[in-house]
Parts: sequence; C-alpha cells; structure tokens
Amino acid sequence: MSTKKMTATRDWLSPAEEQAWRAFRRMAIHVRAQIGQALAETGLSEADYEVLSTLVERPDTTSTLHAQAAKMGWSRSRLSRHASRMESRGLIERAADPSDGRGCLLILGRPGCNALRVAAQTHLASVRHHFADLLDARDLRDIERIAGKLGAAAGDRPEPRSREARASEGPA
Repeated sequence: MSTKKMTATRDWLSPAEEQAWRAFRRMAIHVRAQIGQALAETGLSEADYEVLSTLVERPDTTSTLHAQAAKMGWSRSRLSRHASRMESRGLIERAADPSDGRGCLLILGRPGCNALRVAAQTHLASVRHHFADLLDARDLRDIERIAGKLGAAAGDRPEPRSREARASEGPA
C-alpha cells in the first residue's frame, strides 16, 4: 500500500458511493450468473443468446456484422470471433456482404432459431425468478431510470484520466 498522502478528494469513493457500487456489482454478478446458469442448461451461453435474440429482431433475421456489433455494444472483432464459434455449431451462418466487400452478414438459420425458441422459455423463467418477480413496479421504473442515466452518460463523457496523468498536468 502506498504511503503517499491522497491530495484530491475525488481519488476515493465516499462511503455511500462505495456501498452503492459494491451493492450494484454484487447484484449484477449474482443475477447474471443465475440467468447464465439457466441458459447453459439449454446449450447456449449468455453471449449466444444475445446474438440470437438480437438477430431475430432484424429484418429477414440478417444483419451486417458491423450493425450487429453496434446494437449489442460489442467490438466487431469480439463479435466476429464469437460468430465463428456459433457458425461452427450451426447456430448462425455467415455470408459476404454484397454492399461491403470487406464485411459479412450474420444470418439466423433454422437451427439457431430453434435453439433460441427452446432457450427463450428458460431465459424468461429465469429472468422472472431472479429479477422481475422480486421487484415491484416502482423498483422496475427506478432501475430503468438509473440504467438510462448511466447509459446516456457513457456516450457523453470521455474516459477518466489516471491519477498520474492528472498529477503531471500540474495545478488547474
């Protein structure tokens, strides 16, 4: 542990901030783990389910890799690697994008659609059991409001600079 004295008041979370952050992390990890475990019993991972459930929403159940990655909040390389694994399992197909010689299309075929149909019931039951049924209408609105606030802020703010970078700039 460093023996340097902290000079900036923003270097540490306040007790209330730390308590809220830790509660949020524990809750998110627990709920995702429970839902992920239920999905695994259907043969799909959370990532598989996310790809399939967002592809089924697209016209003709087809999307460019670029658009799909943006919709899911993933990098194109992450989605490309995952799509390759899903393709090898027959869940999706890949095809050249005729409008972009370097891009590809992700296509939800019958096997992927069938896997999604089976997993959707398990997923829904798990989401209800580990999330929705434990909350009242006000809780759900609060979560939606907070998620909207955090999601909107994520696109508007640059990444914070490290303490070292701030210190090297000298006094403001």
